[in-house]
Amino acid sequence: MTQRALPLNAIHAFLVTAKHLNLTHAAQELCITQGAVSRKISALENWLGFALFDRHARGLWLTPQGADLLPELNHAFERMNTTLENASRRPRAIRLRAPTCAMRWLVPKLVAFEQRYPDIQVALTTTLDHGTQLENYDAAIVYGAPQERGTTLFAEALTPVLASDLLTPQPQTVDDLTGLTFLHPTADNSDWRLWLDAQQIRLPLARNQHFATMDLAISAAIQGFGVTIADVTLIQSDLASRRLIAPFAASVNTGAVYSWLQREEKTMPTGLAALAAWLCQV
Repeated sequence: MTQRALPLNAIHAFLVTAKHLNLTHAAQELCITQGAVSRKISALENWLGFALFDRHARGLWLTPQGADLLPELNHAFERMNTTLENASRRPRAIRLRAPTCAMRWLVPKLVAFEQRYPDIQVALTTTLDHGTQLENYDAAIVYGAPQERGTTLFAEALTPVLASDLLTPQPQTVDDLTGLTFLHPTADNSDWRLWLDAQQIRLPLARNQHFATMDLAISAAIQGFGVTIADVTLIQSDLASRRLIAPFAASVNTGAVYSWLQREEKTMPTGLAALAAWLCQV
């Protein structure tokens, strides 16, 4: 004998209607018309073979059969909802979007995070676009102006850096850089000019190379190509390992920051709060 399919939509309509005992209120909660609610109730009554409500001018009353059925169906629906909610909480990879310029800072932190939390996976997508934000991601690191809805990870502060063996002896004054190639993380010289102006120094930038990102300019500096201007936070591991040196103590804030954005708490995937706390410990 073929088993009849359960009319789940009709059962849901019955439970909502039984809660209100009013077709208008049930229709509002279900976001359908009163006629659609009535048709669903009638379909369930036909499926069961008995009436669930007595219809009166003042509203609806449950029939004895409907009253007996109500607690059992409520319990069954609650169990089904709990089962589905638990299934939906199975860990999935956190979808993180970040600009390529943040990779020197971000990747070591993600490696340490996954070692600390091996059951939490992070799917990282890099981008050169600083305009868009979360889109289809759970969280994003955004470079630019401070974000009203975000948390500032760190502010950008620039200083010159170069390979430790590029100049012997190491530079003592800015004038010692004159014969080097100046590496620029942007298409213009604005970052270098910002730092030089802050020091009230005029320096001819005779030989120049421009890169699409700060990370590329830093990589070129590590290989001895020249001296670049770089964010002091992004190069901490390079300074610690002596791949780079920062010969001058002075740095200049650009006004830009790296911000953390994430979806609302009710839609957060498992582990996102832990990742946010980990990255915000700068």
